[in-house]
Amino acid sequence: MTQGIGQQPGEVPTHVPGVTGPEAGALSHQRSQGPNWRTTRPTRTVLVVMVGVCSVAALVWAAASGFVDPYVALVFCLFIALGELARITLPGQREVAPVASAGAISYAFLLSLGDGPAEHSAVQVVAVAALGVALGELPHVAVGRAPRVEDVARRVLTVVLAAGTFRPLAAELSLNGPSTTATLLMAVIVVTVWVVDVCVATLLRVERLRTRPMVTFHDELRAQSPIGLAIGSSGVLIALACTVTGLVGLLVFIAPLLVSQVAFRKYAEIRRTYLETVRALSRVPEVGGYVEHGHSRRVSRLAYGIGCELGFSEAELLELEYAALMHDIGQLSLQEPIAGGATLLASPKEQRRIAELGSAIIRQTGVLDSVAEAVRRQCEPAADEDDQDQKPPPRAGRVIKVANAFDDLVGENRDAERHTAVLERLRMDAGSEYAPEVVEALGRVLARP
Repeated sequence: MTQGIGQQPGEVPTHVPGVTGPEAGALSHQRSQGPNWRTTRPTRTVLVVMVGVCSVAALVWAAASGFVDPYVALVFCLFIALGELARITLPGQREVAPVASAGAISYAFLLSLGDGPAEHSAVQVVAVAALGVALGELPHVAVGRAPRVEDVARRVLTVVLAAGTFRPLAAELSLNGPSTTATLLMAVIVVTVWVVDVCVATLLRVERLRTRPMVTFHDELRAQSPIGLAIGSSGVLIALACTVTGLVGLLVFIAPLLVSQVAFRKYAEIRRTYLETVRALSRVPEVGGYVEHGHSRRVSRLAYGIGCELGFSEAELLELEYAALMHDIGQLSLQEPIAGGATLLASPKEQRRIAELGSAIIRQTGVLDSVAEAVRRQCEPAADEDDQDQKPPPRAGRVIKVANAFDDLVGENRDAERHTAVLERLRMDAGSEYAPEVVEALGRVLARP
């Protein structure tokens, strides 16, 4: 494999801080080959630097000019810190801190507290949020769970946008207390900021995984809609409640968000457990000596990169990973292992038998029918001259066929000339045995630095 392809398995521990899985595999072949000051992720760099400069400037300004209502600022700062401490990682390696984000938004939208209006500025809001986030991340860093800096930067960026838009109007809106106009304005700002955040997340994900922008944008919309709705609505409710009840509202109206966060966390844990089960099952042929060590993980990682190049959605990439991890499980039915575990060397009849048995094993789960179908048809040629009525194999099956053939011929060999020779061999059979678009996508993945 190339530098990136041959590093670590697909969505298994990869020793990339804050990232696991196929995404970590994709990250591994984006390392810069030039001087240290160069970067292959300019969007991430610009975002982190911009937010960092804004945060430091806000903290310096607030410290120099003094905080308005320092007690209130301290309460919100500690609240944000606790929320950041309880951050969670959702499927797709999305780090979120719902309580911290809702607390920061509510501080940005705060109209009044007690008898007088809330007179803190947008700069103070940014300073309090940045300080709270930093304090909440310190324990994580101390135990080796460093955050993904781009996700932290995005959380602070949403506060910058919300506060910068709302705080200049807060004095006028607070004259009559909470009103329909103020509430509608908060809602509009929340939705607008959320859309901007989705766009930023899309750009970062495209840059990180080399996926297609529109597909990624739709994935981000689907993934972030539930948590974004919970954060935004909680932030508005807390701001309005604090206007009437004081800081007590901060505790009362955060309860629904805490329940939502627990639900999201349990969903993420179930998804993680499911993945671990699939990984464990995929290692059985390796333990039995039927395939080379690491073969399934290398195929999974390579297939993931090809799927990104072909514009697979996040759900399709997940199914592709499952199928790639378990594509050789049918070899357990063989009386004698194939030499080197390379199914490419087996007869077409034997390949079909292995695929059918592997598919039957997967179907017994009752929930992976599409994965089972991809495994069943992975050995079919791209064009079957004997049966023109036969539907072409699923895209996942075509990708696995190419990724498996490449790894069968290359294995752990990282020699560039070997890779080029194998790629040319696959190109010679493209159109008949292998899908041409998949082979070309493989070439683009291998060409990455």
